[in-house]
Parts: sequence; C-alpha cells; structure tokens
Amino acid sequence: LGDECSNRHNLAEGAEWIRRSGAWGVAMSIGLMIVHSFLPFPAEVIALAKGIIYGIIFGTLITWTGAMLGAQAAFWTARAVGQSVIDRYVRADRLARVDRWIARNGTVALLIMRLIPVIAFNLVNYVAGLARIRWWTFTWTTAVGILPLAFVMVAAGDQLKNTPLSVWAALPFGALLLWLLVKWLQR
Repeated sequence: LGDECSNRHNLAEGAEWIRRSGAWGVAMSIGLMIVHSFLPFPAEVIALAKGIIYGIIFGTLITWTGAMLGAQAAFWTARAVGQSVIDRYVRADRLARVDRWIARNGTVALLIMRLIPVIAFNLVNYVAGLARIRWWTFTWTTAVGILPLAFVMVAAGDQLKNTPLSVWAALPFGALLLWLLVKWLQR
C-alpha cells in the first residue's frame, strides 16, 4: 500500500510538471502525435496520458490537434514522394479504375475508415495521399472521423487518474494484447 501511494504521488507530480510546462507541454504532446504518423507506436497510450494530464476537454483538443497535424504531414509526404512510385509501379488502367472508384466512393469510404478503430490511422493517411483524394475531403473526413475515438481514449485516461496502480501494472500487458488483436484483424 505504501508503494502504491508513493507511485500515485509520483504520477500526480509528473502530470503536474507537464501541466506547469504550459505551452511546451502542449507542444510536446502534439509533437508526439505528429511523430506517431511516421513511427509505429500506439497513439492510444498518448491519448490516455493526455486524459490523465489535461482532462477530457483540453486533452481531447490536444489529441485531435496532434492527430490532425500528423495526418496532414503523412498525407502530404505520401503525395510528394509517393506519386512517382505509384506511377512507376501501378498500371495506368488500374490507377484509372482506382481514381474512378475514389471519385464515386472516396468521401464515404474515408469517413467509414476513420470511424472504425481497427483500421490503421497512418495507413489511411498515406493511402489517401497516394490515391488522389482531394485534400479537403481528406481533411474533413479525418477531422470528423477521429474525434469519437480521441474523446473515448482521453476520457478513459481521465478516469485512470483514480485507478489503483495494480490495475496500471496490467495496462502494458492489456495494451500489447489489444495491439496484437488489431494487427491480427488487419490481416
């Protein structure tokens, strides 16, 4: 019990230190989400931490902002670098068929992909950048589609503030199992 109280105190002190960092703490939180667009690590952990540190409303706003900036960075990176690769390796008739499908279904498909949490966020960013989807369509579907999950993850983090540390000890194992399940479902 003594260790749990001490650890809870350390967690509270760490969260308070980040809050006291003001704009730097917010910028670091947003920066982690941008980096997530280029390096595979679970952004859900960052969203949970933002709930612990900033609470539901501000934590959701920070998470959403970072995810949007990261999505834009990945979209434009794919658009700038990847189009020449696509043109080189994908036959023109197949590319034309994909473009026609996107013109008919792209908005609805993007929105649905954003609302389904098992579809890899970063994969959607890169595919959209490669697939000649209009920037505005990508932006608004991403903005709307990622908000529910961002809110849920941040709210869960906010609730974790009062969770016993014995439960916290199980979180990495649970996160690993969840990640493995998502990867298995994506096959």
